[in-house]
Amino acid sequence: MPARAHDHLPAAARLGVLGWPVAHSRSPAMQNAALAELGLSDWRYQLLPVPPEAFAQTVRALGASGLRGANVTIPHKEAALAVATTATDRARAIGAANTLTFGADGAIHADNTDAPGFLAALPAPPAPGGTALVLGAGGSARAVVHALVEAGVDVAVWNRTAARAAALTGDLGGRAVAAARPADLLVNCTAVGLGQASTGFEELPLTADSIGTYATVVDLVYRPGGTPFLDAAQAAGCSVVDALEMLVQQGALSLEAWTGLPAPIRVMRDVVRRDLPIAPHEPRPSPSATRGRTGPSNGGGARP
Repeated sequence: MPARAHDHLPAAARLGVLGWPVAHSRSPAMQNAALAELGLSDWRYQLLPVPPEAFAQTVRALGASGLRGANVTIPHKEAALAVATTATDRARAIGAANTLTFGADGAIHADNTDAPGFLAALPAPPAPGGTALVLGAGGSARAVVHALVEAGVDVAVWNRTAARAAALTGDLGGRAVAAARPADLLVNCTAVGLGQASTGFEELPLTADSIGTYATVVDLVYRPGGTPFLDAAQAAGCSVVDALEMLVQQGALSLEAWTGLPAPIRVMRDVVRRDLPIAPHEPRPSPSATRGRTGPSNGGGARP
């Protein structure tokens, strides 16, 4: 009998997502569906709520407890890199990690799949010489700025605390700005809209009326019913990208790192979009090298 694609993997393993808060995350539903599609029926992906003050101590113990890997979300991405024993060049350049892989010997390897996941979620590759305005200066913003600067885009960064925007651009390139600037691409990397029903524009350097000046608008916040930020962009005729597509793309790359198997993108996207509006655009092919393989384990081919 020929070997199955996952015969090199343990029969059972645990994965999870570290955050505070993290109850809103769709990653467990998405990743557990992907694991089932891959035939890893005894693997489980779970919520790992950890407050900032307990993060380092908790993460150092996860490998010994049997966890194979974890995604990392707000507010732990910079702390995740700091606690790692090894890291990819990409994670070190960004200064933040969203993917950890644990060894039983206490080793913690950090990567950042947010940067390639963000680029894969866009309706078209960013053009060298294009312009972008990034709102926020946390771990997700660092990944976005890194990806755009590497692609040759002129990036402006705004943050409510100006010193943080200046520190980010000093590390990664681009320029800090005190007000919104016209650009081809607008990316919201702040937490505005995550836990509130108000418009949130009072916390940002633009208005619902001015958002229509950007050709493409991306919001890295997702919540049931969508966000006022993307609602305004869609009403203004912008091409919009919601956080769920980036969630799928970065999560697929993380899953491939933990399993060595091509992620079932169609299954993952269907799960996170269940009972939600359809994708605002037809996503383009992913940069993942492994996702080009075909076969029954990849949920219908490379990327739809």
